[in-house]
Amino acid sequence: MMGHSISDGFGNKELDAASLPSSQGQRENPHSIYKVGFPPRRNFFREFKDTLKETLFADDPLHPYKDQTRSRKLILGLQFIFPILEWGRDYNFSKLKGDIIAGLTIASLCIPQDIGYAKLANMDPQYGLYSSFVPPLVYAVMGSSRDMAIGPVAVVSLLLGTLLQNEFDPVTEKEEYIRLAFTATFFCGITQAALGFFRLGFLIEFLSHAAIVGFMGGAAITIALQQLKGFLGIKNFTKNSDIISVMKSVWGSASHGWNWQTILIGSTFLAFLLCAKYIGKKKRRLFWVPAIAPLISVVLSTFFVYITHAEKHGVQIVKHIEKGINTSSVNKIYLTGSYATKGFRIGLVAGMVALTEAIAIGRTFAAAKDYQLDGNKEMVALGTMNVIGSMTSCYVATGSFSRSAVNSMTGCQTAVSNMVMSAVVLLTLELITPLFKYTPNAILASIIISAVVGLIDYEAAFLIWKVDRLDFVACMGAFLGVIFVSVEIGLLIAVSISLAKILLQVTRPRTALLGNLPRTSIYRNIEQYPEATKVPGVLIVRVDSAIYFTNSNYVKERILRWLRDEEEQLEAKQLPRIDFLIVDMSPVTDIDTSGVHAFEDLHKSLQKRSVQLVLANPGPIVIDKLHLAKFTELIGHDMIFLTVGAAVMTCVPKAREDV
Repeated sequence: MMGHSISDGFGNKELDAASLPSSQGQRENPHSIYKVGFPPRRNFFREFKDTLKETLFADDPLHPYKDQTRSRKLILGLQFIFPILEWGRDYNFSKLKGDIIAGLTIASLCIPQDIGYAKLANMDPQYGLYSSFVPPLVYAVMGSSRDMAIGPVAVVSLLLGTLLQNEFDPVTEKEEYIRLAFTATFFCGITQAALGFFRLGFLIEFLSHAAIVGFMGGAAITIALQQLKGFLGIKNFTKNSDIISVMKSVWGSASHGWNWQTILIGSTFLAFLLCAKYIGKKKRRLFWVPAIAPLISVVLSTFFVYITHAEKHGVQIVKHIEKGINTSSVNKIYLTGSYATKGFRIGLVAGMVALTEAIAIGRTFAAAKDYQLDGNKEMVALGTMNVIGSMTSCYVATGSFSRSAVNSMTGCQTAVSNMVMSAVVLLTLELITPLFKYTPNAILASIIISAVVGLIDYEAAFLIWKVDRLDFVACMGAFLGVIFVSVEIGLLIAVSISLAKILLQVTRPRTALLGNLPRTSIYRNIEQYPEATKVPGVLIVRVDSAIYFTNSNYVKERILRWLRDEEEQLEAKQLPRIDFLIVDMSPVTDIDTSGVHAFEDLHKSLQKRSVQLVLANPGPIVIDKLHLAKFTELIGHDMIFLTVGAAVMTCVPKAREDV
């Protein structure tokens, strides 16, 4: 007897084929072939419940609560919302030591970056520092990533600044601009928390890896180009972010708007920062060099400007950073009216980008250190963090890859490193901000340029080109959209191409002609295996997708086209005609009513040609629906087989003998 089991997917076909003893054994005992089984019928509510569970609760978050007492369930619930209650029980001095070192290191990196990123968002420098004080504290309590460092990031800052200045001028309408920024941050947090609470985190997966690579690369170039204003000392600079407008503004100011002292400061420290980054990359044990290089650059350049009074020679400086911790901004958030609507729209876009970056960072480090990260829980934590941040004068914060990498490499053990960073930022706001008065804008531009260089992942783009050209189109579409139009258009292109690719794959699934591998009962794609031979009188087609209303007609037409082409070739060679068309259903995971109707139409078309339709290895869901639609009775139960080999052996034994 042949001990087969019904296979739902393509991956198990090798096992099924390998379990066949031999073609000779099959011919000797043809009646021992197993038939396709019908799964037990489930009621509608049970099926709906299981589908809903797999869609929204695929990670089975309620499993730990099973068979627990009420008090234990309460404790587990609190630990789920506040992970600090779980890992805090095992916290010790050894972990604290690693977290303090990591926290101090990322603080030295984040302070100069925050000042620069705030300017990128067209906001005063203190708002960048505010956003690295409150949000990291909230995340340390609610977040589950041990390595992610929280604060403003370049891409989100640029996106927020671009969208906000379309509504208000950051100079002449400064108060309204700031209020809209807080409103956008509030709705950003609401969106993120809602996605996590309702278990809709899978929605961010619609932005493909290729689109993200292109978007991030384009955003990095756009950010670097925006920094030419501070790097070259240009006073009158375009508000547009596209490369053409920026280059016109740069070259238009070349004769009278560039300041050589500013260029000297910027280029000198940019070279220093890039060298530090190169050293840290080449020698892993010197990872701390690029981490403290930005702060060293700020200290040295500020001291240089102060003693030389370079600001009197056209070198633009920060001038003033407001001293003190975050003030309440609850009353500044628009909750009604047209500005609330605008804030929601901006917050939605910024929130999705921030989520995509944060979840990618969290998963990267969780995989590297072998611990689990609940994406939906992270979304709730990030959303709550931004809601609270919007009420304490912060703008959108998320996970920073550069700071998270430094945080991980310096030996962080828990999210306490974020608390240490917040404490340092607090001391900076209370005591040190006046010292930044003479910090040149050129050094902030250099810090941002050196930070965003790493976002241009040309190696990933080249790999995408080699592996999948359609993915490369998505990558380049997002990249070119960002640098030639705007950040929001680039994001729209990235999402559109990603969705278009999904639709293309769903509406035009792959099909293949199968042939028999010599001296086996295995049937495989004849393009992949040229040595595979066709069975006389039989056409074997495999459908590599679920069959839904979006592709059912295409599948039917494609199968008929395979048949037409094969018959034309046979007629030209004066070979026997096709008597059987076997459809390998192994990869077909599901089928809807449109798919069933398409197969009924296919059966009618084949009958007119005197060709018998045969199905091989339909999965449990597929065979159940075909049975309920009485399609199995239409073609006959004896025309449905467990394997392609069994179908060929039973339907055309003479043809099988000749193979």
